[in-house]
Formats: sequence, structure tokens, C-alpha cells
Amino acid sequence: MNIKNTIKELKTFFILWSTQSLSQLGSAMTNFALTLWLYQKTGSALQTALLSVCSYAPYVLLSVFAGAFSDRWDKKKVMLFSDLFAACCTVSVLLLLKTDGLRPAHMYLLNAVNGLMNTVQQPAGDVAMTLITPAKHYQKTSGMRSFSNSLVTILNPVFATALFAFAGLEAVIYTDLATFGAAFLTLLLFVEIPAVSAKGEESADADRQTEEDVFDSVKTGLSYLKNHPLILVLILFLAAVNFVASAFDAVLPAYILPRENGGEAVLGIAMSCAGLATLIGSVAVTLLPAPKNRVRVIYLTMLISLSVENFLLAFTREPVLWCIAQVIGWLLVPVMSANLDVILRTTIPVEMQGRVYACRNTFQFFTIPVGFFFGGLLVDAVCEPLLAAAVPGGLLRLCFGSGKGSGAAMMMCILGLLGTGVCLGFGRILSGYSYGVSEKSERKG
Repeated sequence: MNIKNTIKELKTFFILWSTQSLSQLGSAMTNFALTLWLYQKTGSALQTALLSVCSYAPYVLLSVFAGAFSDRWDKKKVMLFSDLFAACCTVSVLLLLKTDGLRPAHMYLLNAVNGLMNTVQQPAGDVAMTLITPAKHYQKTSGMRSFSNSLVTILNPVFATALFAFAGLEAVIYTDLATFGAAFLTLLLFVEIPAVSAKGEESADADRQTEEDVFDSVKTGLSYLKNHPLILVLILFLAAVNFVASAFDAVLPAYILPRENGGEAVLGIAMSCAGLATLIGSVAVTLLPAPKNRVRVIYLTMLISLSVENFLLAFTREPVLWCIAQVIGWLLVPVMSANLDVILRTTIPVEMQGRVYACRNTFQFFTIPVGFFFGGLLVDAVCEPLLAAAVPGGLLRLCFGSGKGSGAAMMMCILGLLGTGVCLGFGRILSGYSYGVSEKSERKG
């Protein structure tokens, strides 16, 4: 009976979650295939990383303003328009490819436009998920969203590599457009997203919100973060984590693709292992009870992920060990994400979530394009030349090997040291906070 009630209460969530996840899979396949295509053309870690830089730069620069609009606008219309515009960008890539006119500059520009659309769509989607989900199911649905993200991570490199190898980039893009169509029509015809409702003082706040201009709305979101130091410190911690993680993502293709025992298939398998790990972690976090201290869980899980994965990749040469490193690095990420999600959703009033989430996105994610850029730049301009000039039999080559890809291994070691330092440093600050089963944050005296 409880299962039946849960299914009934989450019916709208299941519909929206499943179709949006399908569309996410198609988009991820295209992104992976474009990465393979560009690395084949250029052989440059930096030029490949610039794809992600262009996607994230508009997002982090304008996200703080997007939340102000998201709180005012109809969430369903925002999601529909943003998805449709992003699909038009994908069609543009397809047309350029068919006319043999696709160049890296085109890809950077279209990725920037996609990032701009995601800037508006993401806070609207986050609030929509809150509106269609009863509060008692927040941890469960957060785990389910991590579960679908894990499936996407597992399947997209496998499917994209297979389609890319046997049918080319065009086949991957056609698959992406088909999944978009299914998600778009389902949201348009079968999903109703309720308007934000508020009572008492919250209603008065909502009325004032409609009279605020964009900058006042931004100030409201920033003021909320200023008055809630736990949320702000968590955001800054995750910003530092994202810098290390995005630099890792920029380095990984340059680490695996040029190796004799690497290549496209091995890269796809390694990324699928990361997805398998997050899948297992997502299932676990869905079933686990609430921890006594969510804050401690957040920084300890990241300490394990950022240190072990990077060091294992830096000093090993076998694909099986690379896959094990991916599993260790990603297994605990859903645990961190679910606990962070519960803290945010139960702390921030729903009528303010768009504005606060947008400010969160700017602070927490601005380090992602920076990490991608510096990760690719340091591999191309510093680490690879340094290893190429290293003395045969010397310490650097003993630690990181030789040939193309050895510089990326050295960069993995640097990222492991940086990630460990970030987690230990912020851990000292966050150890003064607790947020546990009572769902109340407090500063320890």
C-alpha cells in the first residue's frame, strides 16, 4: 500500500524525470561524440576542453540573473523554450557537418548558446522538481535523479562510441534529436507544473518579488546566502571541488586517447565505469537512512573521491586500474549530492529557490570553465613538454611514464594533491557545522 501511495504521489515526477533523463542521454552522447571528433582533428587537450569552457562560461556569468527571471516566469514555458532553442543549435551542428563546414569555432559558438539556454532552464527545472515532489520524498527523488544521471554516464560513452565508429557523428546527432522530441512532447502535453504557492508572510514576500527588478532579485538571493553561512560555505567548498573535477575531465581524454593501450573504446569503458559507480551510489543513497551529520558526509566523501582517483590514475599504466580509479572516484558522489540537495531544499523557501539557486550556480560553478581551461592548458603547455624533455630513466619518467599522455599523468598527480588540500582545508571550517536528522543547521560553540 505504501508503494502504491508513493507511486501515486510521484506520478508527475516519474513522467518528467524519465523523459528528461532520456533527452539528457541524447545530449550527452552528442557531447561525447563531438569531443572525440575534435580530438581527432586537433590532438589538443586545450582545444577539446574549450568545448566545455564555452558551454559553462555563459551559464556561470549570467546564472545569477537567470534565477530572478525563473522565479517570475512559468516554469514549464521556460523549460520548453530553452530545450527547443538548444535543439536548434544541435540541428545547426548537423547542417554544418553535412556540408563539410563544421569547424571548432562553430562548435565553440553553438556550445556557448547552449550554455546560455541552460542558464535559464536549469533553475526553472530545479524549482519544477521541488513543486511536483512532496517534501517527504526529497531524499528519495534526489537519489533517483542521481540514478538517472549515473545511467546517462554509463550509457552515453558506450552508445556514442558505437554509433560514432559505425555510423559517424550524424547518427549520434539524429539520436539526440529523437530523444529531445520525446521529452519535449511529453512535457508539453502530459506534465502540469503547479505555480509557486505561498501563505502569510511568504505570500507577501512573493507579491513583493513580482515588483522587484532583476537587480533587486539578485540582491535578495545574495542576501539570503550572506545570512545563511552554512549554505555559503558549502557552495564555496563545492566551487573548489568543481575546479579540480573539471580540470580532471579536461585531462582524462588526453590521458587515455593517445596511449598504446588506450583509445576511444578504453575512454568509453572508463567513463562507463564512472557511471556504474554513481549508479551503485545512487541506489545506496536512495535506500540509506538520513545520516546524523549531512555536512560531515559531504566533505569526507569528496576527500576520498578527489584524492584516491587522481593518485591511482597518475601512477598506474593499466586500463583495469584506470577503471578501478573511476569507480572509487565516483562511487560517493551521489551520496554527497543527495545530502547537499536535502540541505538546500529544506533550508531555502520554495518561493526563493530560483533566485538563491541561481546565485548558487554562479558561485559554485564558475570554477568549472576555469578548471577545464587550466587543465587543458597545463597539459599542452607545461606537463607534456616537461615529460618530453625529461631525462630517460629519471624520476619524472619513472613516476609518469613516457610518450604522449605521460604529461596528463603528471597533471593527475597535481590534481590529487590539490583536491586533498581543498577537502582538508574546508573540512576544518565545515567541522564547526552540523545538519542532521532534525534537518536543522546549527553552529557548534
